[in-house]
Amino acid sequence: MFGTLREKLAATRRSFERVGLLFRSGKPREEILDELAEALILADIGVPTAESILQRLRETTRKDASAGDLEAALEAELERLLAARQAAPADDSRPAVVMIVGVNGGGKTTSAAKLAAFHKRRGRRVMMAAADTFRAAAQEQLIQWGRRLDIPVVRGQYGADPASVVFDALQSFKAQKADLLVIDTAGRIHTNTNLMNELEKIRRVLGREIEGAPQETLLVLDATTGQNALSQAREFLKFSGLTGIFLTKLDGTAKGGAAVGIAKEFALPIRFIGVGESEEDILEFSPREFVKALLT
Repeated sequence: MFGTLREKLAATRRSFERVGLLFRSGKPREEILDELAEALILADIGVPTAESILQRLRETTRKDASAGDLEAALEAELERLLAARQAAPADDSRPAVVMIVGVNGGGKTTSAAKLAAFHKRRGRRVMMAAADTFRAAAQEQLIQWGRRLDIPVVRGQYGADPASVVFDALQSFKAQKADLLVIDTAGRIHTNTNLMNELEKIRRVLGREIEGAPQETLLVLDATTGQNALSQAREFLKFSGLTGIFLTKLDGTAKGGAAVGIAKEFALPIRFIGVGESEEDILEFSPREFVKALLT
């Protein structure tokens, strides 16, 4: 995994080159720390997160710390921030439902398909539900993915109540005794309908039909938007069911450092990352592997 991740994060790793150069500059501790904040901000970690990292390094390293000590402390701090909210892997031994939420254009529908394929490769019987009924293209896209992956997709009429589509999908899911239902939801809804209310309605339907459902609700964020992903997604924090983040489009962007700020800001674990266009370009997130891929 490390080799694949390092290759996929090549653009982001280049944005951290200035960080690496600082540790090899021969400068004393204070000069390195003074310049490190700017280097981290340029790597798209974000101003508040960069400042908190610098404060932590000043507290945890000696005044005569070597560049190697500072580099090790930075690596440990980045890993600590990313791992602080990491959750235990979901229990795959029983039927479960995963909701995919996020703004349109962030790779939400593709992420739903990748996640379905990820679990199918692990031997689970998977279904998908096209509950983004306000965007016909999203339904068609998910259906095409379903054909490509040989995964059943339940859809409704354009403009139909998303919760009713989810209800129908649940009936089929239970009848077929499948293991996992992945639900693609709308990123925006008709102006007379509140998106968060629709998501809560879907969640109520799920909980009524299957105890404990949805077991996972993943917020899809586009890594190419960097710090803008934070402002795009804050609205979704009003939705009470979020359990984790699916960070997409990490390949080819220099803004992957935003993952650190995102994890800190949202107090949610990054569960999966998307690193390409194919169904296999999905990785379970590992804070240690991610930091190693950025800094080594």
